[in-house]
Amino acid sequence: MEQVKPEPRVATVSQINGYVKKILDHNIILNNVWVKGEISNYKRHTSGHLYITLKDEGGVLKSVMFRGAALSLTFEPADGMKVMARGRISVYEAGGAYQLYIEEMRKEGVGDLYAAFERLKKKLADEGLFDDKHKKPIPRFPDSVGVATAATGAAVRDIINVITRRSPHTKIIIRPTLVQGEGAKESIKGAIEYFNREKNADTLIIGRGGGSIEDLWAFNEELVARAIFASEIPIISAVGHETDFTIADFAADLRAPTPSAAAEIAVPDSAELISAINVMRARIERAEAKRIENGRLVLKRFKMRTPRDKIEEYYLRLDSLMKHMDSGFRLKTGERAKALAAASSKLDALSPLKTLTRGYSIPINADGAVIKSAKEMNSGDEFCLRLHDGEKNCIVK
Repeated sequence: MEQVKPEPRVATVSQINGYVKKILDHNIILNNVWVKGEISNYKRHTSGHLYITLKDEGGVLKSVMFRGAALSLTFEPADGMKVMARGRISVYEAGGAYQLYIEEMRKEGVGDLYAAFERLKKKLADEGLFDDKHKKPIPRFPDSVGVATAATGAAVRDIINVITRRSPHTKIIIRPTLVQGEGAKESIKGAIEYFNREKNADTLIIGRGGGSIEDLWAFNEELVARAIFASEIPIISAVGHETDFTIADFAADLRAPTPSAAAEIAVPDSAELISAINVMRARIERAEAKRIENGRLVLKRFKMRTPRDKIEEYYLRLDSLMKHMDSGFRLKTGERAKALAAASSKLDALSPLKTLTRGYSIPINADGAVIKSAKEMNSGDEFCLRLHDGEKNCIVK
């Protein structure tokens, strides 16, 4: 006779979390424990509750201090601050994670990372690395902009989008760079040295998106600061958000609060330049027209006051004056027309559409994105091939 296996006992997620919570809540040691660590990712909620991550070199511990307990604090917690916190370890059942519920917290001092930041900042400042006299001007009309940042992520996308929109003729050279973790400081230094060695960029942007002091620490390294200072190419530092400052920001020729802001600083707005040229041309035309009209008014007054022979003499002088003004007007407008034509020619020469007239084409996938590699295409895929005089639908075989 076949033996029937008993049905396994199955618990729900909520039951498991509740069971673990009961175990922790009844543990005498964990019910009233002091924990020493460094504050990270500190947030004060509008409710008054404090959310903190305590960390040391070996791990992290999520913590919360409710409003009632937080009212007893004699200091404002901050990232990097070392503290001793007393409370109980329990499970937040909805999240399935254990955390420290802080009832009392004492300040021990500034964290090691912040202390190291201040020491290096003072050392380099005393050496003069941050002095304004060493700051190089950022080129107003760069032909190419070098970017040292992670190959993927919001920072590189923002920089490309802003530069392409503002100055489509400017060449963008991306140097994929580690910006966090082991090897990041060497990677950033190597990227700076690469652009200086190749001399293929007029302006260099180094940076990344925001993060904690640990995430941004590669940009607080002495190795990176000295590489920035030694660069012959002007450098715009774009590390983190508006409130984040790094050693790289102080060493760079210019600091931008975000990668997008760095891109806006690096290149001019082509549309604004064309508009400015048109405004200048209109002003010249109005000024010349006003000078001619003033000459006519002078002639009219002399005609009313002087004998006929005198009037005829002024007519001749006026004709000569008008010829000179007309010649000057044509010369000035001609010079500006040539400058505008040269700028337009440069924009046209660097335009992707101009490239198509030389026999090149652009493959575009169904989402409208440019296909940059054969690896992005599979047999049977449909795509659009853009030529200089139109588009054709194609299929991969």
